[in-house]
Amino acid sequence: MARPRPLSIDPLAEAKRQWLAHGWEDAADGMAVVTSIMRAQQLLLARVDAALRPFGVTFARYEVLRLLAFSRSGTLPLSSVVARLQVHATSVTSTAERLVRDGMVLREPHPHDGRAALLTLTDTGRDLVERATRALNTEVFASPGLSPEDAATLVGVVARLRKNAGDFTDPRPVPDPL
Repeated sequence: MARPRPLSIDPLAEAKRQWLAHGWEDAADGMAVVTSIMRAQQLLLARVDAALRPFGVTFARYEVLRLLAFSRSGTLPLSSVVARLQVHATSVTSTAERLVRDGMVLREPHPHDGRAALLTLTDTGRDLVERATRALNTEVFASPGLSPEDAATLVGVVARLRKNAGDFTDPRPVPDPL
């Protein structure tokens, strides 16, 4: 897919100008924040999708595989995957079903809770997630389009936004291992 040509103006700056021209000064900065973050998400997701396309997985499927690979045993309760990925249970269940269908994950009953399920990474899933991680690291994460200083600033600012929105509380110095 060819990259689109850059626009001669920044449409988000034009949107802010329009907000101000229409007398919405109190909302103009917030509108610019929200639309800027949403556009940046679109741009980054396009890069992630391109890096993952050769592996036949979406970012949602990759996240489940990576989370399982990070765990000590390659197994986590479905409810833990939901909590850690901060995604609705229905979405994780659907994603897990596709991974099971493709032989990347096993879904088994929880040995101590008959209502719960365990997800276990298969050797095929582990191989794929390791190869996909190398591609993401090379093609996206190693060069996100910002200097290291800007990247650190952005992560800090977005973390404050997330914390203020109730996404998390002050974390312990080191998260508990999976």
